[in-house]
Amino acid sequence: MKAGIVGLPNVGKSTLFNCLSNAKAQSANFPFCTIEPNVGVVNVPDERLEKLAAIVNPERVQPAVVEIVDIAGLVKGASKGEGLGNKFLANIRETDAIIHVLRCFDNDNIVHVETTIDPVRDKEIIDFELQIKDLETVEKRLERAKKAARTGDKDAIKEAAALNTVKEGLEGAVSVRSIELAEDEKEAYIKPLQLLTDKPVLYVCNVDDASAVNGNAYVAAVREATKNEGAEILILAVGTEADINELEEYEERQLFLEDLGLEEPGASKLIRAAYKL
Repeated sequence: MKAGIVGLPNVGKSTLFNCLSNAKAQSANFPFCTIEPNVGVVNVPDERLEKLAAIVNPERVQPAVVEIVDIAGLVKGASKGEGLGNKFLANIRETDAIIHVLRCFDNDNIVHVETTIDPVRDKEIIDFELQIKDLETVEKRLERAKKAARTGDKDAIKEAAALNTVKEGLEGAVSVRSIELAEDEKEAYIKPLQLLTDKPVLYVCNVDDASAVNGNAYVAAVREATKNEGAEILILAVGTEADINELEEYEERQLFLEDLGLEEPGASKLIRAAYKL
């Protein structure tokens, strides 16, 4: 399973990647610092497996793993090749699922590419760029299906109808994963296209310490904006999670978590959630 971390520049993607993988991707306060995607393989935390291993005492324990890819920060115009757009879109196409990081905290010392903090707007910027790319893919396929349909090919007629439904949805700024289609049509005609907005998504709201447990107004806005997507939302204080990850002693990490009102590292929750996508 391969999950790509996406988002606008400077929202916390590389910091989150470092936290998840214990790698040290360059994390700088300017856009495009991540050009080639960093890749890490992370074990999925599973208490049941640990308990079973303690009983059976096998020679080797093989937990499930998630491959995490830190993808370059996207900007407006990516679908037209702006910034690192083409590279971004190619990298995300290769993933099975999307971890979409949204900045939900105020900090004047960390610049925002859009100058103001608005996670819903940021989400829509990413969505729009992916939808535009998907629309290009669907329109090309639809032209071929229409040609075949004109010969009376019944399967092509069904394919053209399904593709037209998706095309209309994308034109209305609806991601493919939220467009209603019969399951057999989706499997036969849509899945093979590997559309970007058809990939399952997990939203990570990157908050400050005070909002790590219950969120804040920014998180509430994200919940409202995504309520019809059926997507999971995780609240993480990514910078603090990275600090916790740097601590050597387990007891120190637990004390840090208790101070924040958390039972376990958010990274563990995120890895489990990503694996289920």
